[in-house]
Amino acid sequence: MERAPKFEGRPVWAEISLGAIQRNFRRIRRHIGRGRKILSVVKGNAYGHGAVPVSKALAKAGSDWFGVTSTAEGIELREAGIRQPILLLTGFWPGEERRILRYRLTPVVTEITQLHLLERAARRVGRRLDFHLKVDTGMSRLGIAPSAADAFLAALADCPHLRLGGTMTHFASSEVFTNTQTEAQLRVFLDFVARLRAAGLHPGLLHLANSAAIASRPETWGDMVRPGALLYGYHQRYDPPERLAEVCETLPLEPALSLRARIVSLRDLPAGVGIGYNARFVTDRPSRIAVIPAGYADGLVRQLSNTGRVIVRGRCVPIVGIVSMDLTTIDVTDVPGVRLGDVVTIFGRQGPLSRSPFDVAAEIGTVTSDLLCALGSRVPRFYRR
Repeated sequence: MERAPKFEGRPVWAEISLGAIQRNFRRIRRHIGRGRKILSVVKGNAYGHGAVPVSKALAKAGSDWFGVTSTAEGIELREAGIRQPILLLTGFWPGEERRILRYRLTPVVTEITQLHLLERAARRVGRRLDFHLKVDTGMSRLGIAPSAADAFLAALADCPHLRLGGTMTHFASSEVFTNTQTEAQLRVFLDFVARLRAAGLHPGLLHLANSAAIASRPETWGDMVRPGALLYGYHQRYDPPERLAEVCETLPLEPALSLRARIVSLRDLPAGVGIGYNARFVTDRPSRIAVIPAGYADGLVRQLSNTGRVIVRGRCVPIVGIVSMDLTTIDVTDVPGVRLGDVVTIFGRQGPLSRSPFDVAAEIGTVTSDLLCALGSRVPRFYRR
């Protein structure tokens, strides 16, 4: 039987291996070489794994930078003692400039007008502020257009308290090798950087590569790479699919997270009984149905209703009925000896079997990070080194 941590309260929990995250980081370091920096992406509570403990573990492993989405995420890391540079990957809101300076965060500029906000704040405190510039090379979300290079240069010339510390872009489909979008984005980016250099402006750190590009496109590595899902043990799904086997061989990873619960109810039901909301599942035989105290507020997403599987006593069993916010029902009819309190593995390994978020995401047509980020704040996390 699977050993579970001892704690009081609702019996659903996550187990997170900080050692696996550190080993994944070191594998990435070996893969890209020691001449490049690594920005560890810990946004979204480190993809559900816990931003503070994960960032501390990665700082010990040698992470050069950290990447977050918001000033609030950056401040959380600073107050926890993280001293490495922290990049606000999706920029900042007007009015956040003072907090950026106070907590030594590095903003990403995605609109030229943001330069003037940062300049005014930096001038007020008499400090020089580094920023990174995001260029929209084809993602069509955030970033200045390549055609705005001259306007950017003119605006920066009026901001003596600002310094360009890095230039970046974001790939839309770096895991797709059946089209040339990534190659086109790379060309646009390099052309933009050449225009900066021609105008006498050093672009700072060049960084483009997200997880899929780190694993499979060395021409995009630049001066710094930005692993997200890779740190937590997951590759992307590639197009064509056979590409995945290649990247798994060149960059092996360890999934860091397991999600488990205990059986809190067992009942024997005859055939023809509806289970859960709207009776979306009806027993077609005499069945033993178990209830686990985990639902979509915990990270067991609703898309798994009547389709997902979990592991009980070393056997895969189906989720039956609708996954609710707090509870999920599973069919354990074919599991000998099942009893109250048995550990159920939602994600992770139990005995010879495993259910990876990567595999589950593929089954329901989403991405791994979608499932990881769904892990609810009310789920206690237990960290193993």
